Amino acid sequence: MINIDYDLKPTAPAERLERFFELSGRKTELLRRNWNPEKGTPVFTIDGEYTTRGWTEWTQGFVYGNAIYQFDATGAERFLEYGRKSTIDEMATHVSHFGVHDHGFNNVSTYGNLLRLMAEGRISEDLWQRRFYELALKISGAVQAARWTSLPNDLGYIYTFNGPHSLFVDTMRTLRVLALGYRLGHVYMGEQDERVSLLRRLLQHAETTARYSVYYGTGRDSYDLRGRTVHEVIFNVNNGVYRCPSTQQGYSPFSTWTRGLSWVLAGYPEQLEFIETLSDEEVASTGFSHLPNKDAVRARFLEVAQAAADFYIEHTPTDGVPYWDTGAPGLAHLGDYLDRPADPYNAYEPVDSSAAAIGAQGLLRLGRYLSTLDPARGGDAEAGRRYTQAGLTIAQTLLGETYLSSEPHHEGILLHSVYHRPNGWDKVHEGQKVPNGESCMWGDYHMMELAVYLKRLAAGGPYLTFFNIDGGTD
Repeated sequence: MINIDYDLKPTAPAERLERFFELSGRKTELLRRNWNPEKGTPVFTIDGEYTTRGWTEWTQGFVYGNAIYQFDATGAERFLEYGRKSTIDEMATHVSHFGVHDHGFNNVSTYGNLLRLMAEGRISEDLWQRRFYELALKISGAVQAARWTSLPNDLGYIYTFNGPHSLFVDTMRTLRVLALGYRLGHVYMGEQDERVSLLRRLLQHAETTARYSVYYGTGRDSYDLRGRTVHEVIFNVNNGVYRCPSTQQGYSPFSTWTRGLSWVLAGYPEQLEFIETLSDEEVASTGFSHLPNKDAVRARFLEVAQAAADFYIEHTPTDGVPYWDTGAPGLAHLGDYLDRPADPYNAYEPVDSSAAAIGAQGLLRLGRYLSTLDPARGGDAEAGRRYTQAGLTIAQTLLGETYLSSEPHHEGILLHSVYHRPNGWDKVHEGQKVPNGESCMWGDYHMMELAVYLKRLAAGGPYLTFFNIDGGTD
């Protein structure tokens, strides 16, 4: 269980951020010099060098998003120009990529971040540049919405690269691109010019994920622990009936792959922040029967987010970094592993720092949301403080020596992440029994995003959101 440090202030991790951004700048520049785009997309490191893995193209936006965040944090123009030029040169195919569910990763990290910086006045206002970013996000949102499997009872989901039968828990965070498309006034045009609301599809997918990918301790099956998540859910596409839990990257459908847990933990609080910018009339206008108004959305998303947050805190070692799966068989050899800091160099199971970077941001956002929300609508200052301090505790760990890549020739930023343990893709070094010492592109990106988020908290704003694209901020 995380040993939450209640004495940490938002400025405490910030004391380490100057060093972090100096290091991340060197690593971003190193990868820019070393990587040949003709090789594909950098995914994870082997012996400190980024390599590709042709499974799905979901990480390229993180490469250029890191450069954009480096500019965001430091004001160094060369990172902006690299991120902006690469977005123009390399990201168009990702905007129109009908084969993946990852649009909120690739395109919000690039076009979305650039549009946000323009809205914040961090880069100069240019109408045609703004319209270019907006158009990319509109199309991306519509393309993601087109990957749709309808279910009975007014439900449905954005299906994965595995096919129409497959719902991934990861997709919860890629819903950001539907939110942006909606915010920009866009709709998905279907057959016979059917106008499909991107907000409605966002709510439908979020509710379907909440029902089938997250557990609430209500006896759904023999392994129903409150807050546990499942990586993949399988449906019968002939009649829309739920069939079973599944997993691609976890140990078992009945254990919890911790990066999937973190996608839920980050995704729902972020959408709660977005929903607060909408009127009751906007939410009601979707006609989605299960979440008919803003209060219903808020209550449901809070139920999911708090369940995931509590599970994360309770099933993670004291320093806030989880092992890759809560049911991984080697954990039985580690004894009371939840009562001490995670050990990346143990002989049985790897940790996943990328899950920690994603989860920390989710905890911080959830904590802030609960602390500022009217108690009559579900606000809870005590719970909010718990989640906030848990997020700060994790951040303090990740900004320490164990998890930051300080070796000059190592291209990664955040060490000890895992991509696909079941497939054995991750590097096991000589003398080690499990993968460690390597980085992944989503881990680096979400560590950068967490660092920028913390830097802004420490400085008093502006508060970092993906949807601040029109100049407004809270």
